[in-house]
Amino acid sequence: MPISPNQGSTGGGTTVTITGTNLGGALAVKFGSKLATITANTATSVTVISPSGTGVVDVTVVTLGGVSNPLPFYYVGAPFKSGLSDLSGPTAGGNTVTLTGVGLSTASAVNFGANAVTPVVLSDSQLSVTVPAGAAAGPVAVSVTTLGGTNNGLSYTYVDVPTIGAPLPATGPTSGGTPVTIPGTGLSTTQSVTFDGASAPFVVVSDTSLTAVTPPGTAGAADVVVTTTGGTVTGAGAFSYVAGPGI
Repeated sequence: MPISPNQGSTGGGTTVTITGTNLGGALAVKFGSKLATITANTATSVTVISPSGTGVVDVTVVTLGGVSNPLPFYYVGAPFKSGLSDLSGPTAGGNTVTLTGVGLSTASAVNFGANAVTPVVLSDSQLSVTVPAGAAAGPVAVSVTTLGGTNNGLSYTYVDVPTIGAPLPATGPTSGGTPVTIPGTGLSTTQSVTFDGASAPFVVVSDTSLTAVTPPGTAGAADVVVTTTGGTVTGAGAFSYVAGPGI
């Protein structure tokens, strides 16, 4: 007499189907000592809503012919989330984050706001998730659904791809060392700034401005690339290196 599923929330409410023979006219279905709510019944199956409970209990079906043999049902506690490896990412999604907590082994879905994705279960304490695209920049709630229920409590922030304007000043010596201001949008999560591929030290002034010091370069136009949590933007030839005089 199989039972499906054989796991469910400690709070009850799981739809469970028990199959076997001579089950017609079932008088009761018990999960341990508690009665389940019967929602459908045929000669070969009984569908019920599980009551609340804990641990492992025996499930039995009571008919006019007697009491069936018991089958085990495992109660699963609600999941607990402790953290996300990354708290923000591009609005386009596609990046992978790790979620840690307890009771995650039966996870079937992770919601980022209204968008649900199927996680990869690494262990009872860890999930790997590919973040779905967001509707807009800004924070959304993150929830995990398992056989034990749904748990909320974490937040993830979608970040738009940045934009940049012309650096001020837009020229400097090939020896580097020129302080420049780079205007733009979405700059508060800047992770790196490069001039022609060479890393530059930088300071985020605001979401619309950052300052950087040019590294040494070769004479001519250089691409300025800014990378943030939301993505990467390139100012093609936005800064010009000028060779020093020689006599």
